[in-house]
Amino acid sequence: MSQRDQTPVPELRVGVVGIGQRAPMAALANVPGVARVVSCADPDPRGRADALKLFGPDVVLHERYEKMADDGLDAVFVLTPDFVHTQPALFFLAAGVPVFVEKPLAITVEDCDTLLEAAHDTRSRLYVGHNLRHLPVLRRMRELIDDGAIGRVRAVWCRHFVGHGGDYYFKDWHAERANTTGLLLQKGAHDLDVIHWLAGGYSRSVVAQGDLAVYGGNPRRGADDPVPADGRMPDWFDPEVWPPSALRELNPVVDVEDISMMLARLDNGVLASYQQCHFTPDYWRNYTVIGDEGRLENFGDGMEGDPATIQVWNRHRSGYRRDADLTVTVDTPSEDDHGGADRALVDEFLRFAAAGGPTETSPVAAREAVAAAVAATASLRSGGTPVDVSPPAPAIADYFREHQPAGPRG
Repeated sequence: MSQRDQTPVPELRVGVVGIGQRAPMAALANVPGVARVVSCADPDPRGRADALKLFGPDVVLHERYEKMADDGLDAVFVLTPDFVHTQPALFFLAAGVPVFVEKPLAITVEDCDTLLEAAHDTRSRLYVGHNLRHLPVLRRMRELIDDGAIGRVRAVWCRHFVGHGGDYYFKDWHAERANTTGLLLQKGAHDLDVIHWLAGGYSRSVVAQGDLAVYGGNPRRGADDPVPADGRMPDWFDPEVWPPSALRELNPVVDVEDISMMLARLDNGVLASYQQCHFTPDYWRNYTVIGDEGRLENFGDGMEGDPATIQVWNRHRSGYRRDADLTVTVDTPSEDDHGGADRALVDEFLRFAAAGGPTETSPVAAREAVAAAVAATASLRSGGTPVDVSPPAPAIADYFREHQPAGPRG
């Protein structure tokens, strides 16, 4: 395996651990002259068969990721289910290979901190797949905030309407706390990272309420019945099933909430709110940012190439006014990779794996999103008790703030 201090090869040799629903994103790493996927590992025969379809007949296949150690890798994507991110990531960090971990970084704060410490101690590059930081509409919102369009940010909230959430999250491993902690973490890690990013701070005190309001009563499969259609969401997804109560064959265990509401106070004094619902008829994210000189809000998020606009209000007025003081139309690519965000994410990781340097995503920010979600989940499951969120160790935070500099441990 390549070591961090070696000169990057002209074309990175890339590995992929876990050939599931997010594996097509890794296919974006096949860029002639830049990188090529040469090795994959998945214990499921279907995963290995899919690797051949995605990456070509020359890719080397393994059941266990440890066997990839002999394939001369320069970078690795860890795209396993959330609850098994930690061990393969630690394995490749220890070997000096730059690692991309799909979001969320892990499902516990302890595992997040273990991964950050491993990257710090080994000086191996760690990257986390928070693709929303590359979503055009959110990048434009951040630019408007940085340009002072609404003054100093004082509040941020997000409403996440998860249409078809039953098919997406309640028919497989996502429905179980043991695998996700909860959907406030698994699904919400994206939004909490964006809230922190737009607000310029991290959650330090949270309170939440939530419930299994709809899917708790839907018919489930038996404990010994196979996952529908061999086990991946696109196999069983049916957009015609409505209302949510009509959904059948849910996972045998369903113990995560399908609606959650969270309040947070950030370390810079900004107040934040996050609402997530898995039984809405539509599917998009709405972010509102309020400053001391105005507010801005997105309409449409461009995730699938749909139109997206940002409206900014600055003039004092009474009553509802549909017209804004500034309307920004955001161009969104039509390709099916989350509005171009996946392509930008993969390109940034490949550049980072080869040469290091600053990135739009942040492993510490990924850890902070998990920590906020873990605390909020604990709060809602204890009837809304306030929970404090502890920051990472100062030395760890400093190391990642400096963009993971090379050299011996200080």
